[in-house]
Amino acid sequence: MNLIGADNMMTIESSPSLAHDYAAAAERRVYDIDDVDMTAAPADLGHICVVGGGQMGSGIATALLENGVRVTLMETSDDRIEGAAARIRANWSNRVKRGELTESDIDERMGRFAGVTDLERAAPAQLFIEAAWESMALKKEIFGRLCQVAPPGAVLATNTSSLDINLIAETTDRPQDVIGLHFFSPAHVMRLLEVVRGERTSDRCIVTALALARLLKKVPVVVGVCFGFVGNRIFAARDQQTSRMLLEGASPQQIDDAMQHFGFPMGPFALQDMAGGIELTWRLRQQTGDVDEIGDALYEAGRLGQRTGRGYYRYEPGNRSPLPDPEVDAIIAGLRQKYGIVPRSVESEEIIDRMILPMINEAAKILDEGIAQRASDIDVVWNTGYGFPLDKGGITYHADTIGLPMILKRLRRLQAEHGDHFAPAPMIERMVAEGQPLSESKRS
Repeated sequence: MNLIGADNMMTIESSPSLAHDYAAAAERRVYDIDDVDMTAAPADLGHICVVGGGQMGSGIATALLENGVRVTLMETSDDRIEGAAARIRANWSNRVKRGELTESDIDERMGRFAGVTDLERAAPAQLFIEAAWESMALKKEIFGRLCQVAPPGAVLATNTSSLDINLIAETTDRPQDVIGLHFFSPAHVMRLLEVVRGERTSDRCIVTALALARLLKKVPVVVGVCFGFVGNRIFAARDQQTSRMLLEGASPQQIDDAMQHFGFPMGPFALQDMAGGIELTWRLRQQTGDVDEIGDALYEAGRLGQRTGRGYYRYEPGNRSPLPDPEVDAIIAGLRQKYGIVPRSVESEEIIDRMILPMINEAAKILDEGIAQRASDIDVVWNTGYGFPLDKGGITYHADTIGLPMILKRLRRLQAEHGDHFAPAPMIERMVAEGQPLSESKRS
């Protein structure tokens, strides 16, 4: 049974098989990009410089090395370079245990790896991928330096997951060479690559990004610039409701269970604990001025997820299974008391509505704004990067199986009950008036 509901008006016929066929066809379309000269010659990908050797930078370097690329990794100290090299080796350790790789294979790959503390020593590279912390000031500083040392015509890419690459490009005298390459963690495993086109990004940059995706066997989706691009913008719209529902009476495990029942491999809180989301979102809020009192309280209590053994859940040593924690219940109860909130029962159907419908709504806004070229590109982003259940086809395809009139009706009801976060996107209202499906739409 579809937990959101169904409507016999304006729905598309669907089944798991049809949904899988749609998702596969959507992936094949990602290389069909409007307004790009696909005959432009890509930059040489034989030698690539990765700037930053943390978890993301090490993952990107791992993906490059295992596909034959020579990698120079820039870090601020020899100790950090050694740490990055150890992380890269560790990324292959399970494959060695399974007999898929040998230590000699790893040594061969690491033979193409070099670490430097001075960007000038990486200057022969024709592609630079910045993978530093998500700070606009830091990224501007790095790109100012890249502009000084990178060879003419080199592609300067940022791995930012949400920041405005146009502002980053302004720090250089070659904005046409700046592009976003948003890898997903772990970068050597996840298939999605969001290719973020700035206002002045050249066709050559885009063609280079697509060539890199082919080399790394990833699925590239070209998107425009806005906060969070496609993937994280929809993620933020979805998860805006999680803390509110906790304050209203739901528990982390109840919300996670509902989302897993819908078809996601993990719920939002288990995912945050696994991916370090408590710290990441806290740091982001310091820049944006947004507030999430539950997330802030967990951060201040040192509950940073699996790596600290405590996040929205607690974790036993050596075990990643999330366990309910009374301390988290007490934090939430204290905030309810602070704001005079009397907890109520929040049912699974409501949880699904309040998390899935904003995703559909935000997808329509993204398409209407021209951030994505086609609705199916949005579906590819969430299918390959966020675990949207393939038996539902994708966000916009799922909306059409429900029926946009029903989506519109439920958004209006949620708007009346919970505020303008649920105000229907104008595009959904237009699609309903015109009797058109969302999943077949393209930007105008």
